[in-house]
Amino acid sequence: MQNLMSNSNRQQLHDLPVNPDVMFANHKNVYKQKIERRQRKLLEKLRFIQPFLHENETILCVTTGCSPASMFEQWLTGWIIYYLKRSLFVFTDKRIFHIPTKQDFSYRGSIAQILYGDCRSIAIKGRNLVVDYKNGKSEKFFYLPGSERSKINVLLREGPLDDQFSSPSSSRTHLCPRCTSPLVEEQYVCPGCSLEFKSREQARKKAIIFPGGGYFYTGHPFMGFGDALAEIYLTVLVVVGLAGTFSGAPEGLGVLILFSLLLVMEKAISVYHSNHFVKEYLPKDRLTGPISADPMDQSRSQAVAEPKPEEILSASWRG
Repeated sequence: MQNLMSNSNRQQLHDLPVNPDVMFANHKNVYKQKIERRQRKLLEKLRFIQPFLHENETILCVTTGCSPASMFEQWLTGWIIYYLKRSLFVFTDKRIFHIPTKQDFSYRGSIAQILYGDCRSIAIKGRNLVVDYKNGKSEKFFYLPGSERSKINVLLREGPLDDQFSSPSSSRTHLCPRCTSPLVEEQYVCPGCSLEFKSREQARKKAIIFPGGGYFYTGHPFMGFGDALAEIYLTVLVVVGLAGTFSGAPEGLGVLILFSLLLVMEKAISVYHSNHFVKEYLPKDRLTGPISADPMDQSRSQAVAEPKPEEILSASWRG
C-alpha cells in the first residue's frame, strides 16, 4: 500500500470520506469483495461520526474489538467481557477513533480518539492492539479480528507517527457526543456544552443501594438482572441466618456470616464494574438535536432522546 496518508482517492460513502483503494484492499493492496462488504457494513454503524472528522480527514479502515480491561476485570467477568467491552475502531489518516458500543456494535454515545502524534508506538501483538503513549502510559485493546490485523499493521507501519499533530493530554481522549469537544479526565461534565455524564459517585451509590443498580445505571441490563437475582437471593439467606441466630439455632450464626460475606463480595464486584463502565463517558441523559459548542447557546437544547444518525449535530471540532 502506497501513500496511505494521501487523500488522492477520497470518496464519500454513507456521507463519510473514505479511501476505497485502501479500505477495500487486503494487506497486499489487493481488492477483495469480501473486505468491501464487511467495511461497508461497519460504515453503516458510523453515520454519527461525521461531525467528529476534521477537514480533509479520510477513513482508511474500520474494525471491531474490545476496550481495555485489567486482568482482574477479565478474571471477574470471564468470556462475557467480550460482549460488555465491544468496540469499533476507525483508522483515519490522522488518528484512531475508539468507540465503545452495544452488543450489536451500535452507538451508545461514547467516543474517544487516539492521535498518532500522541503515540510512541502502535502495534498489533497477537490479537491485541497495543498503544504506547509519549506520556508513559500504555493501553491494550483486545480481540481484533485476524482478517484485519495484517492490514492494520501495514497502515501503522506506513503512516509515520511523528508527522501527525498531538494533544496536550498525550493519551486517549474522550469527545463530547453532543458538541465534539475533548473531555477532561475524571470530570463528568463537558467543558464545551455542559452535557453531563454518568459519574463514579452515582454508579457506586446505585450499586450499593439497589440490587443490580450499578449495571442498570451504566446501561448493562442483562448483567443488572443477573446481579439483582443473586443479591436478592443472598439477602434472603442473610435474613434466614439472622433469624436463625436470634432463635438460637446452632447453624444460624455460620449461615449469617457466610452469606453476609458473599453479599458484600457481590456488591463489591458490582461497584468495581460500574466504576469501570463510567470511564467510557456515558451521557447521563439521552441526546436530541444539534447544539452549538458555544456555552451561550447551551440552554437551547435539552438531552432527552436517543441519538440517531440523522439527528447528530452538524458542528465539527477543529482541534
